[in-house]
Amino acid sequence: MTAYAIGHITIKDPAKWAEYRSRVADTLAPWGGELLLRGTDAVVLSGDFRRTDTVVIRFPNRQAVTGWHDSPAYQALVPLRQEAADVDLVSYQAD
Repeated sequence: MTAYAIGHITIKDPAKWAEYRSRVADTLAPWGGELLLRGTDAVVLSGDFRRTDTVVIRFPNRQAVTGWHDSPAYQALVPLRQEAADVDLVSYQAD
């Protein structure tokens, strides 16, 4: 069953964020991850949305999301991500 990793992001350091973005794609391939959306032009229809950017990544299943997130390749990028941006990262499985 298809699953998604969704990140809501506020960039703190654009140069470090650019470096992180350039390196994260290579960590997705072994898990079948496909970047679907990088969005910066949100229209809030209801409620509060405190982040400036959103990313949506599709995976074949929830195990692939978890495998990617916990992989040594991705975990090596987490310190850079934390320096570059505040990120709320969640996973959803399609019904």
